[in-house]
Amino acid sequence: MNWTLEVVVVPVSDIDRAKEFYADRLGFVVDHDTRIGDDVRIVQLTPPGSGCSIVIGRGAVPDMPPGSLKGLQLVVPDVEKARAELVARGVEVSEIQVLGGNPRPVPHPLDNVGFVFFTDPDGNAWGVQQISSRG
Repeated sequence: MNWTLEVVVVPVSDIDRAKEFYADRLGFVVDHDTRIGDDVRIVQLTPPGSGCSIVIGRGAVPDMPPGSLKGLQLVVPDVEKARAELVARGVEVSEIQVLGGNPRPVPHPLDNVGFVFFTDPDGNAWGVQQISSRG
């Protein structure tokens, strides 16, 4: 049986500001923006190529302190290109960091160990790791 992670709730203080950040700055696809009355709103966004989405909202999502989610991680085949894209989109992102070492030869020296980091407007912390091939 496959167990797939499909949705992660990201706690934010301002839904519209977060939606703009994730959609316009990061390039996530807006899957839906649903309003159920004045007190319930759910916005689902998906990173390009991902099988897992994020949800931001109020009313129908768990109540968590905005900015309290740390350690979310995206994986890309080229962290240098990903960083350049984030910078071009106006995201404050760290320099590339090499964390650890590879126990076996890999196609690119940054595979598995190359990372950049950024936060959303509320302080939810994300990492981006390079993995160009799995094996």
